[in-house]
Amino acid sequence: MADGNFSALEAAREEAYATPLEKIDLSRGERFAANTIWPFFERLRNEAPVHYLAESEFGPFWSVTRYQDIMAIETNHQVFSSEKGISINEQADDFTLPMFIAMDPPKHDAQRKVISPIVSPLNLQTMEPIIRERAGKILDELPIGETFDWVDRVSIELTTQMLATLFDFPFEERRKLTYWSDLTTIESEDMSIEEVRAELMNCAFYFQNLWNQRKDGPPGNDLISMLAHGESTKDMPLMEFLGNILLLIVGGNDTTRNSITGGLLALNQFPDQYAKLRANPELIPNMVPEIIRWQSPVAHMRRTATRDIEFGGKTIKAGDKVIMWYASGNRDETQIADPDAFIIDRERPRQHLSFGFGIHRCVGNRLAEMQLRIVWEEVLKRFPVVEVVGEPVRLKSSFLRAYRSMMVKIPARA
Repeated sequence: MADGNFSALEAAREEAYATPLEKIDLSRGERFAANTIWPFFERLRNEAPVHYLAESEFGPFWSVTRYQDIMAIETNHQVFSSEKGISINEQADDFTLPMFIAMDPPKHDAQRKVISPIVSPLNLQTMEPIIRERAGKILDELPIGETFDWVDRVSIELTTQMLATLFDFPFEERRKLTYWSDLTTIESEDMSIEEVRAELMNCAFYFQNLWNQRKDGPPGNDLISMLAHGESTKDMPLMEFLGNILLLIVGGNDTTRNSITGGLLALNQFPDQYAKLRANPELIPNMVPEIIRWQSPVAHMRRTATRDIEFGGKTIKAGDKVIMWYASGNRDETQIADPDAFIIDRERPRQHLSFGFGIHRCVGNRLAEMQLRIVWEEVLKRFPVVEVVGEPVRLKSSFLRAYRSMMVKIPARA
């Protein structure tokens, strides 16, 4: 394994193969924080690709770790439903946040259709020069020869600016979007449940105010206006409105920002690929989906069985929680050659699961790819190399493969 601390990975490999198969628990966030989850995925892909764990912090669940099996579940929403939630963690009964990604047709399709024009080819074409100008400004303000946090200065700033544009959100207050996004992941590590809920309700009321301003005006080309005027979304209850807002914030922020960081980390861990990129910047469009595969910013998605089904030689019962491990499927050696390596000229770079498949395929996938492409085009114009100077601090989460910080340095030119 080329990424992560070698000795920690070797210890994890010993643990993965010494643990009784029925006791392997892929949900432990500390293994994602330490980047040592990979041997556990490897063993389950080889020995128990459809694996049942009877006891965990999140209750019993099935793990599906192979590429083709994940595809089969993704494209069978009749049996594998999203209605009970999309993560291994259960929503509290007294604080449920409905959102269209956690819905089945027809309601899912109707709500998704409302916001899809924001990422139409024509709209993306309009947004590209805005993203390029902002990326250039962010990069031009970076210090040369000094250590700084790439996550905060580049990844968060670029994606938060983009998100503010999509919502037509007050630009000077855009870091509120980062904060609310992190409430679902990073900040909540250090807060009580009551504090998190109170802050999320502040988010709801802030967006409700923007909603009220726009619902009586002409339909606009921003997400809030689209939701306020959409036939299937204009009468949403407050908690469903909040759920969809948080979905759009996290979907438009966390995944892209962690891929911007993960891409730089990958290039540093595979310096031959960084040299190849410098020699041929035309490889950037091919590198972008490889970054997204290698990073797998969403580690898993959950489905719930609607009826008993034989799958992979096992009987999954109605009501069982089924976890599709995208991060594992994206390293499935039976589908992807040399999957642990980062290869910027890979022949089929879009052969990955990171955007999902079927009706829940990521609605903003082309916007995410465009942001990554522009960032790397602008980075290469300015800096021969950006050096990662220490092990990144990763999020303790089995849902998002996210970075809290990553210190880097741009060497001064000789």
